[in-house]
Amino acid sequence: MDVLQMYRETGALLEGHFLLRSGRHSPMFLQSTTLLQHPLYAEAVGEGMAGLFEDLEVDFVIGPAMGGVVLAFVTAKHLGSRALFAEKEPQGGMYVRAGLTIRPGEKFLAVEDVITTGGSVQRAIEAARARGAECVAVGAIVDRSGGQADFGVPLRALTALEFPTYAAAECPLCQAGVPLQEV
Repeated sequence: MDVLQMYRETGALLEGHFLLRSGRHSPMFLQSTTLLQHPLYAEAVGEGMAGLFEDLEVDFVIGPAMGGVVLAFVTAKHLGSRALFAEKEPQGGMYVRAGLTIRPGEKFLAVEDVITTGGSVQRAIEAARARGAECVAVGAIVDRSGGQADFGVPLRALTALEFPTYAAAECPLCQAGVPLQEV
């Protein structure tokens, strides 16, 4: 599976000057919602993700809302498990709605579209752990962390990419006057 080609074909690989959720700047951005809006691509990604974890037994797959909702669903479908999502709290953490069932001791896979720092998926993991579940692995379409993301469980991704990122104060795109886009 050529993940980067899928992003290109759907117009989900963007080039310019982007403010990432981590606060860092980058000349490239992967807009996974653009990719995952296409059911055939979403199904292919879900099947590929599930294949990375076929050696594990999981009761559910969880992703951070909004970006991880579709990914959790298509991955869970191919693993034969439930699909859940964690929502943002005003204080910055995440929670799992009361109507979504998590039983103490259940094992889960946490998924995210693109992992750069891993902050969003870490908050989703904490939300499920708060309900007594055990995270057994983390999956991503793209791992951009350069090996820096550590969740205390295995991280597996369909692909790993290294796009440059910069602290705002050191960003050459800012210094060159390239307009910054929030994504």
